[in-house]
Amino acid sequence: MTIGATTSTICLLLAHVANRGTEAFQAPVRVTPFFRTYAKTTALASSYLESLSSDAPTSYAPQPTSSSGNTGANTGTVDYDAVRQELKLIMDNPSWDDGSLAPFFIRLAWHSSGTYDKTSGTGGSNGAGMRFAMEAADPENAGLEVARAFLEPVKSKFPTISYSDLWILAAYVGLEHTGGPVIPFTPGRTDHMDETYWTRNEMSYGRLPAAEKYCCPHIDAAQVSGSLDSSGRVMGWEGLCYHVRNEVFYRMGFNDQEIVALLCGGHVYGRCHPNFSGYAGPWVEHPTQFSNEYATDMIEDEWTLVSHSDSWLDLQGAAELRPAPGNRQFVNKKPGKIDDDEPNQMMLISDMILAWDPAFRTHLETYAANEAQLKDDFGRAFKKLTELGCGF
Repeated sequence: MTIGATTSTICLLLAHVANRGTEAFQAPVRVTPFFRTYAKTTALASSYLESLSSDAPTSYAPQPTSSSGNTGANTGTVDYDAVRQELKLIMDNPSWDDGSLAPFFIRLAWHSSGTYDKTSGTGGSNGAGMRFAMEAADPENAGLEVARAFLEPVKSKFPTISYSDLWILAAYVGLEHTGGPVIPFTPGRTDHMDETYWTRNEMSYGRLPAAEKYCCPHIDAAQVSGSLDSSGRVMGWEGLCYHVRNEVFYRMGFNDQEIVALLCGGHVYGRCHPNFSGYAGPWVEHPTQFSNEYATDMIEDEWTLVSHSDSWLDLQGAAELRPAPGNRQFVNKKPGKIDDDEPNQMMLISDMILAWDPAFRTHLETYAANEAQLKDDFGRAFKKLTELGCGF
């Protein structure tokens, strides 16, 4: 059987499974943590990583343990205004990505919080479990060790603040610093002593959104267009939509409007890195300032599905938009059509479901037309996300 025939057969099977609805999907299987091999990080990031202890993800001074397995309350008071000022001082960094650490800290807070499960009450930002190997090894957390390293000097200067609080406060300050919503900060998160929280609660990977889950698989030797349906959507996208909506956000207690607000407000920041997530490039032209550009561009721009083998991107000055081998993403480019005025932008397949799913698209169109409403709704949804499981 040829590669193309194999791919088509698998895609048809996935489409059939997706059409069966929720019964076609099973909960993630608990797995042993593993580590990907990535390309070298930047010299600046490497220097921060090398400054950390070789024995643990971060240098961590244990605090008194409570009966819940978390550390007890901080033994000293925290001057949160002073911490805010310190965070502002490090936020602009010309050596990192687009000159700002804000997007990086927003992603750290998001992924730290996004493990929450409302049924079991486990996960969430409380605990800062990503400091330990089990949670850090989740493939969706790749690269966040660098974000945590950038915050180590702040933690050293203010040792009584918990890592859990610091990560969330850094995101809030980052949002404010870049014109995003001003979110009232509620302290009181406590840090896990070790990673036994994961094993004790039988937690598994799969709680964070994956960009291509349940989609038609792609084989690098095949034409990437072979995984598209007649409407230009990736075959199996319904399954991916189920994953994002039900397995991730409904699991945490969000509704469709909040889901779209979180993605529109969160993915306007930063960029993907092939050596971290496997995807490449920024979502928007201005990835260090808040806007509704993500929503408007998704609706108004023309998007092309590409894989690593699409070397024509290099000829258009868009090599930064080629994902790692085996991955696919949409880009605002077309073969043979060069527009020097068009910035390099991408969308993950898991982004595009907001335009493909009718219920999601309703909210997407609202935010594309009203930036002020997006800012307000995103602020409320992000505060909710970062406080899940904290007991506030």
